[in-house]
Amino acid sequence: MTRSRWVAWLRMLAGLGILVALVWHLGSQAFLDGLRRIDAATLLAALAIGVLTTVFSAWRWCLVARGLGLRLPLGRAVADYYRALFLNAALPGGVLGDVHRAVDHGRTSGNLGRGVRAVALERTAGQVVLLVTGAVVLLVRPSPVLAPVARFLASPAVALAVAVVGLLVVAVAVRLRRRRGASRGERALRTVVAEARQGLLARGVWPGVALSSVAVLAGYLGMFVLAARVAGVTAPTAELVPLVVLALLAMALPVNVGGWGPREGVAAWAFGAAGLGATQGLTTAVIYGVLAFVASLPGAAVLLGPALRRAAPLPAEQPAASATVPRPADGHPRTGSTGMVRQRGAEVPSAVGGGARYQARTHGERRETPWSAGPS
Repeated sequence: MTRSRWVAWLRMLAGLGILVALVWHLGSQAFLDGLRRIDAATLLAALAIGVLTTVFSAWRWCLVARGLGLRLPLGRAVADYYRALFLNAALPGGVLGDVHRAVDHGRTSGNLGRGVRAVALERTAGQVVLLVTGAVVLLVRPSPVLAPVARFLASPAVALAVAVVGLLVVAVAVRLRRRRGASRGERALRTVVAEARQGLLARGVWPGVALSSVAVLAGYLGMFVLAARVAGVTAPTAELVPLVVLALLAMALPVNVGGWGPREGVAAWAFGAAGLGATQGLTTAVIYGVLAFVASLPGAAVLLGPALRRAAPLPAEQPAASATVPRPADGHPRTGSTGMVRQRGAEVPSAVGGGARYQARTHGERRETPWSAGPS
């Protein structure tokens, strides 16, 4: 087994471990309560929110791709994004759908590397907006959850890690500017930086990317607040937003099973720290997971559409037209553009050479008729 497969299995097992620990400590009733509380109106609301977030996400992808010089119509982007969301929700890892749309668009556009980088930049833009918004919300809105988070962020270990990363970024930037003969890795890094400027920071790109990212984040927050209301949480929305932001940030961790795992664990911890109950937080996260899966179901139709069209029966063939041609009033046979004479359902070759004589039978009579293929 290759190293990448080992890493994928470890990530999936980590997500399963989180879910098993939650069931061990809080019981399975939270999962069952979440499933029982979902009704038809909630599912329709989830589908509507899913349309909003998917269209804005696809628009963001189009902006980034066009900034990199790739053609991507909005209609196709919406369909491919729905398919990617469904694959992310249905398969372990939570990223296989994005990998699929990146490779597919790269191949169809004729530039596989640039197509993959377009998807990576599009996803990065969404994560940056989530991080910035989450930091602002957690700093502005007071919450009991902020105390342990603030202590963690202010710890010496985190400060040291941030300083080391900053120094590495500065050192790499200085080295790239000084050296002319760059290695292959340095050239690749320069390409990524240049394409990030084109695909995200260009004058005609970044406003749309920022607007679409904010709209997508608003849709995710609305979906989570809806799940909390369905779960029976009566706390004000302003009190729920910091908790929801933490749960959304946890979803970015690459240790999950189709998006499940860290989201439920952080939601249970955050709701418990806020005095709303860990079980209530777990139920909310479970409902959100179900609603997110339902919102991605149009992607199943996009995925199965080509197979269903190939399996559809072909239309019945139309009956062939009768070979009998009505005889003209003068009783003489009529020739068509193919040079064939129709006589009583049979075809007799007409003249193909100048001045040639052919035999024709008409009502039992035998006569010679001169036909010429051109003027005599």
